[in-house]
Amino acid sequence: MRYDLVVIGSGPAGEKAAAQAAYWGKRVAVIERSEKPGGASAHTGTLPSKTLRETALYLSGYHARELYGLSLSLDPNTEVHALMARKAAICAAAAQSVKHNLEHHKVDLIQGSARFVDPHTLEVQTANGPQRIEGDYVLIATGSSPLRPHDIDFADNDIYDSDEILSLDRLPRSMIILGGGVIGCEYASMFAALKVQVTLVDARPDLLGFLDSELVTDLKSAMERLGVKFVLGNKWKRVARTGGEIEVELNDGNKLWADKLLFAAGRSGNTSNLGLDAVGLAPDSRGNLAVNGHYQTSVPHIYAAGDVIGFPALASTSMEQGRVAACHAFDIRYKQNLSPLLPFGIYTIPEVSAVGETEQSAAQKGLAFVSGRAHYRNNARGQIAGDLEGKTKLIVSATDRKVLGVHVIGERASELVHIGQAVMLSGGTVDAFIEMVFNFPTLAESYKYAAYSAMTALERRALSGASAA
Repeated sequence: MRYDLVVIGSGPAGEKAAAQAAYWGKRVAVIERSEKPGGASAHTGTLPSKTLRETALYLSGYHARELYGLSLSLDPNTEVHALMARKAAICAAAAQSVKHNLEHHKVDLIQGSARFVDPHTLEVQTANGPQRIEGDYVLIATGSSPLRPHDIDFADNDIYDSDEILSLDRLPRSMIILGGGVIGCEYASMFAALKVQVTLVDARPDLLGFLDSELVTDLKSAMERLGVKFVLGNKWKRVARTGGEIEVELNDGNKLWADKLLFAAGRSGNTSNLGLDAVGLAPDSRGNLAVNGHYQTSVPHIYAAGDVIGFPALASTSMEQGRVAACHAFDIRYKQNLSPLLPFGIYTIPEVSAVGETEQSAAQKGLAFVSGRAHYRNNARGQIAGDLEGKTKLIVSATDRKVLGVHVIGERASELVHIGQAVMLSGGTVDAFIEMVFNFPTLAESYKYAAYSAMTALERRALSGASAA
């Protein structure tokens, strides 16, 4: 069986690449080792974890505490699967959506595990025995799995990786989370909102270094108000069971104890069983594949996209990487490059989202800029919703007034960031937000007042320059 494109993996990158190529008339096959398509995004990561987040927000009365002074509490014997009652339906719907999309584009979906025999041939172990498939082009979109250090006993029923954590039978009294990246911060805030005593440990001195440091400070403060305790700049030395608890010994000699432990310090690309030696590809120490700007590996007809190539490992970027790879492979003059304006959506409590330059990156590049802010506590919709912690922040060029970066923390941050992203993609200036008429009351209106703040900063900078002259 020969195809124009063979895709290994049906997660966000694989699905969108396959549909894109098929849309332009190419014959495409997707090989998926799991029974249901959709990858980790649909079954263990993105959608299940966001389901828990919405549950935590609802059951904790997160905003109601500010609005009405209510204090809600859960029965300590509450089973996690009861909190996740919607998860199964949401995951099933996502898998069905992927399957329908592939069928709609006449893509062959083959269930089995694929392994390279030679640069153009894959052997697929199916329920009916091995099957060989040839492809003019191949896209590796096999995703990633949680990193599992050998010195941590994951066989212990109280130690989990980030794919297993939602299989908890009951909410614990306490939890230690090792790893302060996106996954660790998301789960820390969710469980803290559900009244679990959470301690987050990370060897780095700061959280989420790719975000604007001001918003990181805001997020850390908000998580501390939820009850999260942070141990930063201190690596774990040993994890072991002591009686009925999990003990973590830190490098400084201090020890922590909790009912459960979540290890969320990284993921590794799913490349170990692909037979990459048969095609001359070698992943790095984390199992990730190196690619160029078109998502080509060092073997020109073999592409890779999604989590298997590492950072940023977001469903949104993976989808676009897959599309770019498919278009480049077949020289389709449609989506040849990925926009540099990639938004980040961090589904902590509160939510954080950003696109473009941070204050730190702008300063490192020697850009002349100012920043402007608008706080949700001064926004009518923010007051109504009970979100008094939120903020919209703009980074604006001091030379041509163009919007260089947008950073939002608070309710609907991952939605709101796209307003700023659209202005940036069109090369717009901060004046666009002044000219826009926003519905009232809306959180989106915060853009106008962040723009006023930035324009005030521009005027002060101009006056300062004039005075110096």
